[in-house]
Amino acid sequence: MKINEAHLTYCSNIHAGESWREVFESLKLHAIPLKQQLSPDAPFGLGLRLSNEAAETLLTGTHIDGFKEWMEDHGFYVFTFNGFPYGSFHRSVVKDNVYKPDWRTSERVEYTLRLCKILSRWLPEGMEGGISTSPLSYKPWLKTDKEREEAFSMSTWNLVDVTEYLVELHQRSGQMIHIDIEPEPDCLIENIQETIDFFTNWLIPQGAPRLARRMDMTVEEAEEALRNHIRLCYDTCHFAVEFESAQDVLDRMKEAGIRIGKVQISAAVKVTLPDSPEERTQIATRLEAFAESTYLHQVVECRTDGTLFHYDDLPDALPHIQEPTAHEWRIHFHVPIFVDDYNGIRSTRSDISDALAGLQQAPICDHLEIETYTWEVLPEGLKQDMTTSIRREYEWVLGEMGLRSS
Repeated sequence: MKINEAHLTYCSNIHAGESWREVFESLKLHAIPLKQQLSPDAPFGLGLRLSNEAAETLLTGTHIDGFKEWMEDHGFYVFTFNGFPYGSFHRSVVKDNVYKPDWRTSERVEYTLRLCKILSRWLPEGMEGGISTSPLSYKPWLKTDKEREEAFSMSTWNLVDVTEYLVELHQRSGQMIHIDIEPEPDCLIENIQETIDFFTNWLIPQGAPRLARRMDMTVEEAEEALRNHIRLCYDTCHFAVEFESAQDVLDRMKEAGIRIGKVQISAAVKVTLPDSPEERTQIATRLEAFAESTYLHQVVECRTDGTLFHYDDLPDALPHIQEPTAHEWRIHFHVPIFVDDYNGIRSTRSDISDALAGLQQAPICDHLEIETYTWEVLPEGLKQDMTTSIRREYEWVLGEMGLRSS
């Protein structure tokens, strides 16, 4: 749905299913009533998560044209894809497998190009399209500085390959599609400084000359092409877990000349740790309900001296909750954004408010996507009817923006 000049959607990774048939059935079940309730008289935007399996299916037969006709018949349009999870994302142990294959591999390139081809067939005329993607790789896989440098180098070359395709697409059709790198805790790019470092030390200085040679353009033209087609996906949950404020993220990205392709609207778990050991034990008991086995729930601990300490996953952190210097935990668990208090456990929802306020003051990104994908693994007290829950998320965002849908 369009809100002033921005397009607001929710990410279909909320719904379980890796095949195209399962994705399509979920949209019929949930997107149709959501449109009727939220945008009955205006087009309703979709944000699709397509696995590699689903993408391969769509590129065969008549699936692409059939879905385009369905969207036209029901008043939908697609402007963004979630191209982060390549394979299984629900009802199995995902954990660090969500980062495989990473940007060192041809598999990641081929998958992303499939998504580009599909999106180009569905993207409305005159509208930009975006595909969010993984933050290159996962740090625990890269044991040495040399391995990390090699990962940056290989990722740069592969992103140049995708950029070359997107530049040719733009020249041929006029379509602007960008790849939006999504920083996440403990990944090769996880915070604002590492985002800037990748662009300024690798993608632009290393990638632009390579792209220029391959496309017979100047280095300056290649730099502009990379900035157009490789952007940031600003996930409000992920940056909040890293204790980075929304305004700082927005200001530093603008200063560095890095464009934001998509803002993913999501909230993390936040816990201020009291001095009392007994109270900390009570908090640990409540947090155990969030220590589920499907996804990684990285924990970043802010200590009393202001330093940050990382735990790979919530089950790894819980035994250390009595650490006397620990002041606050931020936990990578996407929780519903229409609630801010879960039996004494808080969320980082205020970071969403700050981000939306910043975007209203300086509208530098027009792709907004609600991304609470953990409905199936939420503690029982937070689970509700799926369609109702998604609608409540939309209503909270619309109320926060102080705008009506159009």
